[in-house]
Amino acid sequence: MDALDPVLARACGAAIAVVLLTGAWQKLRDLAVFEASVDLYRLLPDSLVPLFARGFPVLEALAGTALLFDSTRSIGLLLSVTVLGVATAGVVFNLLRGHTEIDCGCGGAEGHTTLSWALPARNALLLLVAVLGGQDGSGRELMWIDYLSVAGGTLALFGLYATANQLMANHPRLIQLRN
Repeated sequence: MDALDPVLARACGAAIAVVLLTGAWQKLRDLAVFEASVDLYRLLPDSLVPLFARGFPVLEALAGTALLFDSTRSIGLLLSVTVLGVATAGVVFNLLRGHTEIDCGCGGAEGHTTLSWALPARNALLLLVAVLGGQDGSGRELMWIDYLSVAGGTLALFGLYATANQLMANHPRLIQLRN
């Protein structure tokens, strides 16, 4: 099997980096809201909620930053898979318990996305993109036009992510309007 084209690998890595860095910034920007979301998941003892609420976005930011550089890409892949895995596990556990009327705490759409099975599906796609982004790509050298392609691919992937988040946030409201 041929190695992944470096343009695709870098676009995927940069897109996941932007997703992680944006998510970390949104959580850290309003830490009290994120801490309340973590508390509503009811997965941690009360004494660990503040520690997790402060540490998770820092780990998320480290993962995003590490994905941007060739020398730390493998660490970024490991951290991003860890962050996405922990977040997905928390959502799935609460969905299985029937706790759907809580905010996901993922930040996007200004923090008003309730839990649904769309979140683990979205995160599975993010994990796939993270794995692709963690690759070195083939040994071919990038040309100047490749960097424009990476930028365009990154913007396109992040746009799809933002659109999916907005649709997930608006879905419950659309159901209420129909009723």
